[in-house]
Amino acid sequence: MLMLSLMSSFTYLLVGASVASLLAMGGRALIPRELYDPACNIKGNVSYNGGQQIYHVPGQHYYTETAISYAKGARWFCSEDDARAAGWRRAGY
Repeated sequence: MLMLSLMSSFTYLLVGASVASLLAMGGRALIPRELYDPACNIKGNVSYNGGQQIYHVPGQHYYTETAISYAKGARWFCSEDDARAAGWRRAGY
């Protein structure tokens, strides 16, 4: 049991060191920016009644209620310019 515990700790240590090394060498591009940058707080949502691509900025009505579901095509944006460049429009409310 102790050996299993040590193996688990070693595995976590190895994975953590690998991730730290990747990030230190500029590997952040391999990780979606929205996972490590809190400025990426614009929610891109795909409407279920028409498939429109609409983005919501903090403070807008329904921003808090809007959920990001990657399986349904939703995503995060780091700026409104990024969202518009990807073909999304700002929510009208």
